[in-house]
Amino acid sequence: MANQYLTITPEELAKSAVQYRRELLIMPTKGAAATLDHMRGLPGVNGRVVIGQLAGDIELGPYDATREDTDGVQIVGRTLQTYLGSVIKKFDVNEAAGSVYSELYAQGIELTTADLARQVLMYLSLQLGKKLNMAIWSGVRNDAGTKTAELFDGFDTITSAEITAGTISEDNGNLINVDALTEENAVDVIKSIYEAAAEELQDVPTKMYMSRNAFNLYNRAYKAETGAIVYNQNYTQTFLEGSNGLCELVPLGSKKDSKFIHLSTKSNMVYGFGAGLADENIAVEKYHPFLLDYVATMYFGVQFETVSPERLMVAQFASN
Repeated sequence: MANQYLTITPEELAKSAVQYRRELLIMPTKGAAATLDHMRGLPGVNGRVVIGQLAGDIELGPYDATREDTDGVQIVGRTLQTYLGSVIKKFDVNEAAGSVYSELYAQGIELTTADLARQVLMYLSLQLGKKLNMAIWSGVRNDAGTKTAELFDGFDTITSAEITAGTISEDNGNLINVDALTEENAVDVIKSIYEAAAEELQDVPTKMYMSRNAFNLYNRAYKAETGAIVYNQNYTQTFLEGSNGLCELVPLGSKKDSKFIHLSTKSNMVYGFGAGLADENIAVEKYHPFLLDYVATMYFGVQFETVSPERLMVAQFASN
């Protein structure tokens, strides 16, 4: 249904872009919420920032008035790199307004012209998030690139680099090589990933990030193994059996074709974004008789806070 009641002008859109600039700049991360809701956001990052975990022990011993603990506490740092991305997208204001108006009108929401201008810009900003979502794992930074998938290194790309560097390895206790999943072995393989993780990681709430195909195979294998058991009331298993409800299985479309399954805490999976920094911007400009330009610049990047086995276990499929 087209917009039959309200019309918006380029001037109104441009004004709304200025008025709601910060809100609009955050919208792409909301568009990627399917993945980012399972991670920790770090706002206000433009470029490089050091993140990491504290290392060092402190403990009680039998009373001794002269004993001192001289072991230092240090931060094992990792660098979160966000990159400034840009887009110029031509769009038909009437088509965009019609789509937005139709959806909200169907929900019984009454709009003013100013409301409609804001909602059109929110709609366009959310579309950026869909591409952002699909790059969070597989992205590979390319300075000369033109796509979101080339803006930053995703978690799978970072993982491959860490394996090459030897910081993620079987010897370090944060890597396990597993067989490709099938309907017959999926339960055993996925359980083996969890059981191979450090006990410290098994003691806390975690998320196991996997493709939807891996999740579906696990569910089918689980049903085949336990379908007749009385206590099995839920075919779709959102928590790994045997984890005491601590390990949430997280199937992601953005993990499609990934050669890894990641087990980690939510706080360890960090994404950085600008959240309205000075050199980020949203604007609407008119250079064409019938089309407008939606112009946006924003920062984004991801990083593990630490790759230590107490916070991360990576499973790599042997066939890849």
